[in-house]
Amino acid sequence: MNIQKPQADVFAIHRLEVAYKPLTALTPDPRNARTHSKKQVEQIAASIRAFGFTNPILADPDGNIIAGHGRLRAAKELGLAEVPVIELADLTEPQKRALRLADNKIALNAGWDVEVLKLELADLSLPDMDIDLGLTVRRQII
Repeated sequence: MNIQKPQADVFAIHRLEVAYKPLTALTPDPRNARTHSKKQVEQIAASIRAFGFTNPILADPDGNIIAGHGRLRAAKELGLAEVPVIELADLTEPQKRALRLADNKIALNAGWDVEVLKLELADLSLPDMDIDLGLTVRRQII
């Protein structure tokens, strides 16, 4: 695998900033290959309700979504007026398309340390934790 190292100053030049934008200012990409079932959008909405909007939507300067289509749908389900957005202004069209795929696929390539996962879920199951384990999408990870 060939991973290019960023230039030392790339992070100073391309600092990420989160801005809140109205949902109407964002346009889903019709070529987004990732699908979101109603159940999965409900899971995203439940997570946003429980923890807040912790993962901003990525968009280009025109408001075209690069990543975060499911989060946008969940925000609409929740009746939110605006969402956090990181604008990525310096990407070419091929880079946007590649990032859209990579953003969805890379996490799927991760695995689980099943023993640590069992410990975490057991601890979160304790009565004094007061957390809905459904938020962890437990059935899908074990």
